[in-house]
Amino acid sequence: MTQRVTRRLMAAGAALLPAAALISQANAQTANESTFERVQRTKILRIAVLPGQLPYFQKDLATGEWSGASIEMAKDIAKVFGATLEYVESTYGNSVLDLQANKIDLAFALNPTPARALSIRFTHPVMIHPYGCIARKGFAPVTWADIDKPDVKIIVDIGSLHEVAARRFASKAEITGFKTPDEAYLAMQGGRGDVMIQAAMVGLSALGRNPNLGTYRLLTNPQVALPSNLGVRREPDTRFVEVIDAWIDMNRGTGQIREWLIGGIEKTGIKREAIPPELTF
Repeated sequence: MTQRVTRRLMAAGAALLPAAALISQANAQTANESTFERVQRTKILRIAVLPGQLPYFQKDLATGEWSGASIEMAKDIAKVFGATLEYVESTYGNSVLDLQANKIDLAFALNPTPARALSIRFTHPVMIHPYGCIARKGFAPVTWADIDKPDVKIIVDIGSLHEVAARRFASKAEITGFKTPDEAYLAMQGGRGDVMIQAAMVGLSALGRNPNLGTYRLLTNPQVALPSNLGVRREPDTRFVEVIDAWIDMNRGTGQIREWLIGGIEKTGIKREAIPPELTF
């Protein structure tokens, strides 16, 4: 009797082996598939979303709905793949880690720094992001030379590209750094500075929240501008990034990306007519 039971169990186990092998093989294939293959298979496009980061992202706390320039772009990209969007809440820094961990497929609004490029790949630029300043009312600088003077007080957030630009192009001015952007805004609002160095999208968004800070001015001679790109995973299969690059080139060429960006800026409270006309993205 014992021998019969043993034989039956062995036979049942043998019958299960092919099924187990198939499951293991399927799991291995899923783990090794590229972003292009996974999006095509699941029809889901995963993106990092950043709460409170207008003009790119905004979450309606009542409904849970997301909006902003990056959301509009993501929706349009998803249409290319016939996919739906899946949102993963993150931060600028963590979105790089999320790409590495294969938690997301796209990260928006990233400057392609050399340090980041060691870990992830970047698409073509979505826009070239110019730098300027929030200037106190009554002060209208046009060039970096206009603020590169000992009697001009400049406010920056420490460790940012804003600080790098200020110290590079306005070293003669009195530069004061603050630990966080919020502390820098409070100092500017309190009259402790003549200008606060800001990238265009960041500065315009800040003025949308608090018009009393002053006015936004692009600075020229030289024009300081950095690319803003999408981040993707580093992988041998380049089909996904090739599709995204083609999407970016077409929508930049037709002016559609500019419209999405302006729409995001308007959500902060800034009127279209208040956006500097020379801001071409």
